[in-house]
Amino acid sequence: MTFKGNYKKKIVLLASGNGTNIENILNYFNNNDRISFLKVFTNNSKAKVLERVEPFSIKSRCFNINELKEGVILKELKLLNPDLIILAGFLLKIPSSIVNYFTNRIINIHPALLPNYGGKGMYGINVHKAVKKNNEKKSGITIHYLDESYDTGKIIFQKEVEIFESDSFEEISKKVHNLELEYFPKVIESILFKV
Repeated sequence: MTFKGNYKKKIVLLASGNGTNIENILNYFNNNDRISFLKVFTNNSKAKVLERVEPFSIKSRCFNINELKEGVILKELKLLNPDLIILAGFLLKIPSSIVNYFTNRIINIHPALLPNYGGKGMYGINVHKAVKKNNEKKSGITIHYLDESYDTGKIIFQKEVEIFESDSFEEISKKVHNLELEYFPKVIESILFKV
């Protein structure tokens, strides 16, 4: 969909935890009148992301896994009809009914260079520990479209960072997270506006 006239791109955000990427995205687009953030969905009522989005006056919605599996969330997403659904640290598997309805409209960020270190259970610190254990010389981020499997959708963007033998997995995590903060909003902008 191309930008025409006063049409605002509609965005929905999904997160399960801390929400630093979501907060960063909201800050990046804070004065952009071509984007409307409709809602933040989380499966975790204690998620820090709920606090982080408060200053932006965005509606939030906590849901449970049954609502996801039984189509309640799909119905809500259909009503919102977003141009893009952004997963940033969202840990539940998205049902195929949602993936198929919003084909090429759901993106995810993964803290490794896919196809390496992807799949079920490979998220957050688990990824960085595996990278450290295997003495990798590099790691990075992958932004990709969502498909019906974990971390196998079409890759949109990758950026790598050098890893040193002396780096702890915490240091690897910080390096990768810095890439997320720098590049995720820019890639979102390029997807929405083909910049």
